[in-house]
Amino acid sequence: MKVGLISLGCAKNLVDSEMILGMVEKGGLEIVQSPAEADLIIINTCGFIEEAKKESIATIKEMHGYHKKLIVAGCYAERYKTKLEREMPYIDKVVTLKDYPHFGDIIQNMLHDDSLKFGPLDYQNRIIATSVVTPYLKLSDGCDNNCTYCAIPLIRGRFKSRSFEDIVKEAEMLVQNGAKELNLISQDTTRYGSDINLNKSSLLPELIRRLSKLPGLVMIRILYLYPDEITDELLDEMKNNPLVAQYFDVPIQHVSTSVLKHMNRRGTKEYIINLFAKIKNMMPKAILRTTLIVGFPGETEADFEDLKKFVITQEFDRLGVFAYSREEDTPAYDFIDQISDEIKNERLEQIMLVQKKIASKKNKQQIGQIHHTIIEAYDEDSHFYYGRSFAFAPDDIDGYIVFQSKQSHQIGDDVDVKITSTFGYDLIGDAISKRIEE
Repeated sequence: MKVGLISLGCAKNLVDSEMILGMVEKGGLEIVQSPAEADLIIINTCGFIEEAKKESIATIKEMHGYHKKLIVAGCYAERYKTKLEREMPYIDKVVTLKDYPHFGDIIQNMLHDDSLKFGPLDYQNRIIATSVVTPYLKLSDGCDNNCTYCAIPLIRGRFKSRSFEDIVKEAEMLVQNGAKELNLISQDTTRYGSDINLNKSSLLPELIRRLSKLPGLVMIRILYLYPDEITDELLDEMKNNPLVAQYFDVPIQHVSTSVLKHMNRRGTKEYIINLFAKIKNMMPKAILRTTLIVGFPGETEADFEDLKKFVITQEFDRLGVFAYSREEDTPAYDFIDQISDEIKNERLEQIMLVQKKIASKKNKQQIGQIHHTIIEAYDEDSHFYYGRSFAFAPDDIDGYIVFQSKQSHQIGDDVDVKITSTFGYDLIGDAISKRIEE
């Protein structure tokens, strides 16, 4: 029997997909890339915002066209199980997140094959679906922040950290299998361990110190940092630990204090400004990345202009913008001062136009600079290597460092690259030497 899997949505969902792949392979099924070859297709869906939901539905309909057994799992399945079963009866099984402990039994019952022996979903059995060199390491699940626009607590539940020992064990396995960079993720990464630590403080700095001892590891990157949970201890660790990328992925969503209050986001405009100033003062070469929401209910023209001015003056290295998505069962869904799609999209375009100019300017400033780059891929036709330095996260948002080299390199090598030009969000360069790993 052959299984194909499609993973939609965020990196956290991708990790779940990788565990599902590991489970089905160990259970005796063959994993295939093409849906046409599969006997069973599993779709791990996203249900976070409207665009993600549309993609999930479109993917389900497309996969139904192959006339194979079909399992729909993930966040959309968790949120809309009854709707899926009613409107898409051709789905053989809708598997919610709550069903995951029994995923193997569900597949076995569907295929009526007693020879298949599935174990539970296990981080140790993950099959890395992207690059084994730069995998994600999930620290926790769920969220307790209860932002008024966000459906994650409805889907994923309350914040729950994995055990310290379990994470370290998985990290050891990933590094032994070729990982050079570990990307720490969760819905609320800065809070890791506060729910299992006796004094309720974050265990993230301690975890970073422990992971830094893994032989062969080149870099640790931390993604999704809630602004007011970035402690001095964490900042000191990021400044002084040579393995930690000085890369700050801090989703602020907005800068207007009144909008932040309506979003139920902790902090104020002043706090955010001071935080980024503090980071840059401690680490002048730090990369700052954020995400914003425009068109949130009640966002006035003055609020938006304040946000746009902040983006212009702050000059983020990386920035993503979303038009507010009105999600049922969230508090903001019932806010009376909703904004039209036309205005939301117009504001989004304005911010992106501003950021495009900033990104172009910042990329040009990198010409002549040297980036210590981890190689992820090689194109035999063009003879270009593709990799990333500390300044580029692995989620297809930041771009790549694309370079040629007179020396031959292996995937996973750490190479010094001198930047010579730019192309879109990518930096183009030449390898100047193979970095000697300590």
